[in-house]
Amino acid sequence: MRRAVVTGGMSGLGAACAERLADEGLDVVRLDVTPDADEVVDVSDEAAVQAAVARVGRVDVLVNSAGVVGPNAPLVDVSTSDWERTFAVNVTGTFLMCRTVVPAMVEAGWGRVVNLASMAGKDGNPGLSAYSASKAAVIALTKSLGKELATSGVLVNAVTPAVFETPMNATTAPEVLDRLVSLIPMRRLGRPEELAALVAWLASDECSFSTGAVYDISGGRATY
Repeated sequence: MRRAVVTGGMSGLGAACAERLADEGLDVVRLDVTPDADEVVDVSDEAAVQAAVARVGRVDVLVNSAGVVGPNAPLVDVSTSDWERTFAVNVTGTFLMCRTVVPAMVEAGWGRVVNLASMAGKDGNPGLSAYSASKAAVIALTKSLGKELATSGVLVNAVTPAVFETPMNATTAPEVLDRLVSLIPMRRLGRPEELAALVAWLASDECSFSTGAVYDISGGRATY
């Protein structure tokens, strides 16, 4: 049985991914900061990440879903600490998880990494500069790592959702959320299970000729 690690796996998109992968027959380990997670881990903490992965053992599939929205404010009003915390979770957390898990995948000759980015990383959302910039970094990280590992049997891809029905978006300012929904031609929020279906494919053997790629799931919002 293959083992999947899902960061941010206790709520929102991460929980949906964890549930779908479990339905697909994988042994799923959920990493989160909440006390009821399988492994309670702040993904921005290097030592904590290394210790958790050591406890988990073999990892065949890694889904990097842990993330924060960060400050809802014009860039000039964003504090340095809020900016740094957004990058610590969204970018450094993804980097640390990949760096820790990937070597054993390469040694095994098979692995799947799926990083959750965002349409904000492509378009840049006003009032969400830290979040947008961090998700652009996740996209670039995915493309770089995918190319580095292209002949190893380990595939690395990203998904870029538009706005979804998740607890994380409950903290987004209403006017910001309204604007983001208005950009979606389908005129609705995405459902977590819709994204989870895409992630499940990217984590499977059926995904065999795609790496370093970015998959939009945006209700038609994507512009490129």
